[in-house]
Amino acid sequence: MRWDRFFEDLEGQLDSEWEAERAALDTEAERLRLSRVPLRDRLIALERDSREVTAHLSDATSVQGRIGRVGADWFAVVSGDDAAGAAIVPLWAVVGVGTSPDAVLASVRDADAGPALGQRMGFGFVLRDLVRRRVAVSVHTAAARTLTGTIDRAGADHLDLALHEPGTPRRAGNVTGYRIVPFAAVIAVRLASASDLA
Repeated sequence: MRWDRFFEDLEGQLDSEWEAERAALDTEAERLRLSRVPLRDRLIALERDSREVTAHLSDATSVQGRIGRVGADWFAVVSGDDAAGAAIVPLWAVVGVGTSPDAVLASVRDADAGPALGQRMGFGFVLRDLVRRRVAVSVHTAAARTLTGTIDRAGADHLDLALHEPGTPRRAGNVTGYRIVPFAAVIAVRLASASDLA
């Protein structure tokens, strides 16, 4: 009788130790998974969740709205129901993303790389599309300057901006100057109108 009880106690101890070891391994596996999750993957989870976020930028400004799209090294923050006033934010300009506590936890749990196409669409790719569409923009730079105009060209690591007043078309008579802006200096690109994207 006593031996039966002794073996039951041993089995219980062994079972508890295995359970504790399994929990420790699960915790370590989760830590390892989290150590490999990039910001981009969490932004994709927040995009799917459609929650409001505040992107805090390196020039001490912020952009609020929902995440509309995530590319290889950028994301779009959209206020309201259309793209008017949407901001294209390069990841290098972000110093923090604020959202609700449950959205933060969900973005960790649901993080993944998203579609392969999004992983290939870099910041320059998006800017070249704006060149093609002749969209008027405001380019916010790291020097705390805002340049308004139309992007004429987007190179490998820079853009050419024809400067003109907001709301005026990009015509030779309206252009007041030109700027070559390195991508690294760009904090955000705001779109002037949603109708230009249709």
